[in-house]
Amino acid sequence: MEMEIGGAQTILNLKPNSFASVVYHSQFGPHDDLMLLELEEKLVPDILNQRVTLRGEPNDDTVLCTQSKTYSVKFVGTSNSVLLIPPENSDSNGDSEKKLIAPVFKVAIGNMELVEVAPKLDKLKLLLSEKPYKDDDVEEMVESLYEWDDLVERVQASDDQIRSGLETLSAVEIGKYWRIIDEAYMDSVLSMLLNNAILNDWSLNELNESNVVSTLEADGFLGKIARHCLKVFGSKVDDCVWRLEEKRVCLHYAKRVLIGGKMKLENFMVEWEKKVPDGMVAKFEMLEGEVLVEKIGIATWIYGFSVSSLPATPAERFGVLFRERSRWKWNDLQPFIRDLNVPGLSSDGLLLKFTRRTQPSPDAEPVFSAR
Repeated sequence: MEMEIGGAQTILNLKPNSFASVVYHSQFGPHDDLMLLELEEKLVPDILNQRVTLRGEPNDDTVLCTQSKTYSVKFVGTSNSVLLIPPENSDSNGDSEKKLIAPVFKVAIGNMELVEVAPKLDKLKLLLSEKPYKDDDVEEMVESLYEWDDLVERVQASDDQIRSGLETLSAVEIGKYWRIIDEAYMDSVLSMLLNNAILNDWSLNELNESNVVSTLEADGFLGKIARHCLKVFGSKVDDCVWRLEEKRVCLHYAKRVLIGGKMKLENFMVEWEKKVPDGMVAKFEMLEGEVLVEKIGIATWIYGFSVSSLPATPAERFGVLFRERSRWKWNDLQPFIRDLNVPGLSSDGLLLKFTRRTQPSPDAEPVFSAR
């Protein structure tokens, strides 16, 4: 019987009860120069159009990033080897009388698998915290400053996720470097804005951007910092008009009061109310996710404990939380975990994975401890 060398399509089209012999291709060689990648169909256009990047430093586990998402890249071995056969031979006529031979030119013992994961944004916070902006100091210690391309090289997250992380950190691009603003320096900017509002009889609900920027520039602040202050503490109500948000301003001053450490609650409230601008009201509920309260004897104490300072990785987040307190009531715990977002895992799934839940009675508030 004559033999016919068939390609991949011929093998795929084998009819029931048919068979093909397997032989080595003339170019059969080493297998370590080829790797299979298993993809969801929605990712195929991004791969084919080269809209993906591999990110990570030498000591990191590599991730693959699209414009908006991050995927872990893991090798998955298979118990059965995958035989790779070249494309169809154009001269093949599919004669059923001929013995079909499948030439194998590579053997794959596994493939790379992509699994969507949360972006690793703790690195972004770590990098920008090396040198917070305090004044016009861009020329100093440039080695500790980072441009956009530097962040993309070091942070394992997609471009969209990095931009979102910069927004969450209230970072601002000064010159060509991304910076977070030193809290004490930001306090001086806000205080100067509020002083100018009093001197110039500006309404905190209708701040003209041009007036605010020019006045703060005259006081020695960069125009970029002045606009950033409006963005951090206010919201736009018109093209050039801003309104300072009561909660953001009050929260800023609560943090400034607590910067020295733990205080008795009643003393804290007195000091806090002194700090906030006229016309704004300090309300305790504004502090959710920013402080912890504890009773020692008959006294109630308060101290700063901000969700923004916690790790973004769930395992590390819960580790910090349970080192702070061995047991958490649900109402206390929820503000510190609701921002966690793990693809494929719900909030209940996170709690089940990292905590133990106890509830003395059906009417009692649940209490969570470390698993």
